[in-house]
Amino acid sequence: MPAITHDVVDGVGRIVLARPEQSNSFDLPTARDMAQAVSAVSSNDVRAIALTAEGKRFSAGGDVTSFLASDDPAAYLLELATVLEGALRDLAALATPVVAGVRGAVAGAGLAVMLSADVIVASRATKFVMAYPGIGLTPDCGVSYLLPRAVGQQRALDLALTGRVLSADEALDWGLVTTVVDDDAVEARVDEIATGWAASAPHALGQARRLIRSSWDTPGPQQGADESATIAAAVTGDEARRLVEAFTRR
Repeated sequence: MPAITHDVVDGVGRIVLARPEQSNSFDLPTARDMAQAVSAVSSNDVRAIALTAEGKRFSAGGDVTSFLASDDPAAYLLELATVLEGALRDLAALATPVVAGVRGAVAGAGLAVMLSADVIVASRATKFVMAYPGIGLTPDCGVSYLLPRAVGQQRALDLALTGRVLSADEALDWGLVTTVVDDDAVEARVDEIATGWAASAPHALGQARRLIRSSWDTPGPQQGADESATIAAAVTGDEARRLVEAFTRR
């Protein structure tokens, strides 16, 4: 059984971290499974993506025991981080909206997995921590890129340098997650969001996601031109024609 499972039901691509006995941590095979899962939900018939995890913890990040057991830990960790970062970059680059549901703990590279989603639903008891300094390691898999863009540079540095553990309510206040719900409501809320996206305006939502995520690395004039071209192309599409017609009838 793969450590990351995936399927597509009614236009919703579902990716599930399925290694609960290891706190959904990532060894190299798991990173490769993640890359395969992202590829599988990248098809045109997927209108929304839901990212969740089995067990009590969303993800503990990298599987420390796996690279310590390697004959060449440095080479193993380099490949692991490279494969997983590539998979998450591919997920973040999709023109398909992504919602994640997290609970228990999100640590290390698990933060990058979570931040590859656009909307993040957290259980009330979830804890968030960088974790790297505790084992003498440094951020990987895009954490140093994604985290300051989510919470700001100084808060990202606080998390990285002090070992601070954020509660779900603090994470909500910082902008690290989108909403906080009871533990038993996470999957239902994720499903509600994903199915709602799939049934509403998935093309427009996906393009909005693409524009906002790409804006960090795009000069203003180029971003404006992309916006103009994107909205001009959208207005002649079936989705916009249907929704504009419904709007004008109201």
